[in-house]
Amino acid sequence: MYLSKKNRITVLVMLLVMATVLGSLCIDQDSEETTASANQTKPSGQESTLRYAATFGPEGTLDPAVKWTGWYLREAGVYETLFSYDENMNLQPELATKYEQVSDTEWRVFIREGVKFHDGTPLNANTVVYSLNRVLDDNNTRKGEYDFIESISKYSDSAVTIKTNSTYAPTITSLTDPVTSIVSPGTDLNTAPVGTGPFKFESYTQGVSLSLKKNDNYWNGTAGVDRAIIYFVTDEMTRLFKLESNEVDIADGLPQSEIAGLHNNPEYKIYSTPTLRTYFLYVNMNKEPLNDVKFRQALNYAIDRQQIVDTALEGVGGTPAKSFFGSMMSWSINDRIDMVSRDEQKVRSLLTEAGLEDINGDGWLEYDGKPFELNIKTYTGRPQLKPAAEVIEAQFESVGIKTSVTILDKGALETDLNNKDYDLSLYAWTVAPTGDPDYFVSKHFESTGAEAQKLSYSNPEVDEWIKAGRQTMNQTERKEYYDKVQEQVLDECPEIFVFYQNSLVGTNKKVAGFKQYPNEITFLTKDISIDE
Repeated sequence: MYLSKKNRITVLVMLLVMATVLGSLCIDQDSEETTASANQTKPSGQESTLRYAATFGPEGTLDPAVKWTGWYLREAGVYETLFSYDENMNLQPELATKYEQVSDTEWRVFIREGVKFHDGTPLNANTVVYSLNRVLDDNNTRKGEYDFIESISKYSDSAVTIKTNSTYAPTITSLTDPVTSIVSPGTDLNTAPVGTGPFKFESYTQGVSLSLKKNDNYWNGTAGVDRAIIYFVTDEMTRLFKLESNEVDIADGLPQSEIAGLHNNPEYKIYSTPTLRTYFLYVNMNKEPLNDVKFRQALNYAIDRQQIVDTALEGVGGTPAKSFFGSMMSWSINDRIDMVSRDEQKVRSLLTEAGLEDINGDGWLEYDGKPFELNIKTYTGRPQLKPAAEVIEAQFESVGIKTSVTILDKGALETDLNNKDYDLSLYAWTVAPTGDPDYFVSKHFESTGAEAQKLSYSNPEVDEWIKAGRQTMNQTERKEYYDKVQEQVLDECPEIFVFYQNSLVGTNKKVAGFKQYPNEITFLTKDISIDE
């Protein structure tokens, strides 16, 4: 429900009072907060500071090669990669200028000349080799994603050679992942990131904020603001209050219930853009009757996706899913398939075929003569998950499947998934951050994939299609293989796809040049400015 301005102000005052009390208990106050407050009263013509309330941030280290840290530093405009995607998901050169495929297993990447890191170190082949080899280090937890690389070597001062173990079509697109960020050698990247982006690192307080200043020597033009401060704010209502009280200029992950009111307020610009993040159910095929395709299909037909979007997402937070790839992806088959619609007659027929029936007439189905109940596990951190899981719970119960929902922190849920201690799990994945289909399908549907192991899913034919998709250079032929994978997965339902998320971002009316990127990797760019 949309809060009135009066009620919002009341809640904001309460939050500010609490913050004051808590702040009085701290010995040291965060310097970035002081900088932000000062910026609001600075006379025209002095330094401009962009203030941004983000949902997520780094957890300790600032090294982009560690887990997903690179994403946050890429969003902050600190790091860049050899290639990247624009706001329409078109692949483009970034720190590279072009590439050549020398052979089936050899690629040559040409490096942009005249670029310098924030510390003045020149970008060249040596720094690129150094940066990429950090991902291939045996101690890197994401090394397995880049096991296809045999070696990276200097070809000339402005070119490197990448050799793969076998033919690997996604080689170039894999270099868009922020884990491959190009870094300056010889610096402590855990505490002081040094990249080539439009913004330079100043300071960081874990869980609080990241302070940046513009890179005056940026190779692609100077940033439109002098400084930027990213505040890490986990609560969506608090992010909204910060935007409305002019504590920040940009806030992401806005509450779905507030979008309509914000759209009608000329003080704000609201951006609602489809992303590559898909919400879906893991299905534990290690359990009965979840190992029966008829039962999984029944669950698929029991879900009313439009109802979930209209209620749990309040009509603005996403769109119903047809497959795991959204329609914006060229790899999607959404243009030629229909969305699975709720069909109670089909559900009840499939449930009967799977051996579920209401023996005692109490309205609940039994399996193998015993009471049956499903549990949906999901996690905190993404506000769409809990209400969506609860709507699915109600939809299952309406066809006689007794269902419950369990909310865990993400780490605990991951443990349960790895141990196959779950029935269903509602999860969210960015299905193609590198723009290539192999990223998702190889993890989730290839028999050896980490996520496929959680599902107990294995199909030799699907394995062959995925392998062929990786090794085929012709894009039309590749798409034919991934089309087959999508069709087979939709039929077998090892995962059940529910909706695609929309990104909901608000800015005050003074912010100009802001763009949204579907892969959620790029956020602060040189083009953002504040019009006074």
